[in-house]
Amino acid sequence: MVPEAAARNRFEAAVPWYHGRVLEAMDSETATELDEAGLKDLILSLLRQMETAPDAPSIGANHERMAVRLVDEMRGLGPLGPLLRDPDISDILVNGLHSVYVERHGRLSKEDVHFRDANHLTRIAQRMAEGVGRHVDELNPICDARLQDGSRVNIIGPPLAIDGAAISIRRFRTGGFSVEELANRGAMNRQMCRLLADTTRAQFNVVVSGGTGSGKTTILNALSENIGTEERVVTLEDAAELNLRQPHVVRLETRAPSSEGTGEIPMRDLLKNALRMRPDRIIVGEVRGPEALEALQAMNTGHPGSMFTVHANNPRDTVRRLEYLVMMGSGDIPMSAIRHQVVSAVDLIVQAARFRDGRRRIVSISYVAGLEEDTPVLEDIWTYDYASDSFHRSDNPLAFDRRAKEMGIGNVLMSANGGPAPPDDNP
Repeated sequence: MVPEAAARNRFEAAVPWYHGRVLEAMDSETATELDEAGLKDLILSLLRQMETAPDAPSIGANHERMAVRLVDEMRGLGPLGPLLRDPDISDILVNGLHSVYVERHGRLSKEDVHFRDANHLTRIAQRMAEGVGRHVDELNPICDARLQDGSRVNIIGPPLAIDGAAISIRRFRTGGFSVEELANRGAMNRQMCRLLADTTRAQFNVVVSGGTGSGKTTILNALSENIGTEERVVTLEDAAELNLRQPHVVRLETRAPSSEGTGEIPMRDLLKNALRMRPDRIIVGEVRGPEALEALQAMNTGHPGSMFTVHANNPRDTVRRLEYLVMMGSGDIPMSAIRHQVVSAVDLIVQAARFRDGRRRIVSISYVAGLEEDTPVLEDIWTYDYASDSFHRSDNPLAFDRRAKEMGIGNVLMSANGGPAPPDDNP
């Protein structure tokens, strides 16, 4: 065993010994009243006293590290605490006692993080749930919630999780990315960046589609930066992830049913209420059920520039999926009427994809041009070519060209075709 791993194992083995002794020596009432900094200072003083005991495990000069770890054990998330403080980690995946993976910069790797036993892991999972007013036990083994730092967490406990509680934490970059930053990171080129910025300002209705982890919410957040500061925006999410910087934003979040099965507020009810709140734009984190009908109606009835995300593999699958979701909500609407609703509501479909090397890109931007013999017609404006690893502009998206000029952004076509970007006349 390499020296670093051996030292790490000795440290981890010492944690339960010091944890138990600190709890015994600490006045519980005083500890409850202290903030985390005060609790850490108290633990440090106790550690210096305890390490002189004959049976005390040696921690060398790691007093500060042990104090932080014990604060995590008592107030935080135990061995997951250091991972949550690492700004480079975007996902934390706990598969059981000795299997913890993280994603850094799009790549998954296994961490040397372990839980002492099943009770230790269960306690951490329950603490996560209780921190957001939820409860996890054998009768209610599934929890989907948002941590205090904004991270999204999903917990599946025993008996559904055979090897101990499975915990999935999705973390989000503070402040998000702008479209320019996404272009700098290779998610799109500069012309695509200008196209999306101008169409957002011109109040095109946008659907961002893609698979799990493809960056749909990141793109939605980036597009929102081009919404005018004078507009009233209402956001609706299952777990709040969007971070809009406009001054006039109302954030709404669905509510899961209680342990008694009551009190649920689904996305469809939230959307119906949002329509009564005088929004200029409505942004839905993800449409995944019958609320698709209300989302499309919002785009069609005086809320131009609205946006949402949906799971789909390509733009044409996006249209088909929206048709299916609308049918879920109202099975008596003829398919021809549903297609007219989709085509008249959605202007742009921005397709995102995650590559095997962890990179995320916009692989197409398509315009919903209309219906031809009851079949939705899509015009690809930009596409990504996998063979040449480059983005290509379509030669002749006629319907999009006409719509862009009608909306006063004809100049975007010059920059979108690779010419110099004109002065921005859409402040």
